[in-house]
Amino acid sequence: MRRDDTLPVNGPGKVSAMKNWRYIGMHAVAAAAFIFLLQRYGLNNTLESSLLWALTFGGCAAGLAYAQSNR
Repeated sequence: MRRDDTLPVNGPGKVSAMKNWRYIGMHAVAAAAFIFLLQRYGLNNTLESSLLWALTFGGCAAGLAYAQSNR
């Protein structure tokens, strides 16, 4: 008897939606953390400015990751 070890996928080259959202979220958090640390401690900006830049870059990173996951 032969066992089939392949996993079912949604279609050719498709990844499940839950996996995509996790990567999009991780991408946004990583970009936001990076720019926050750079602005706050590397460039000595205020907390408010650093948080605003982190929110902006996190949103842009999420948008980019979403666009790439839907290619």
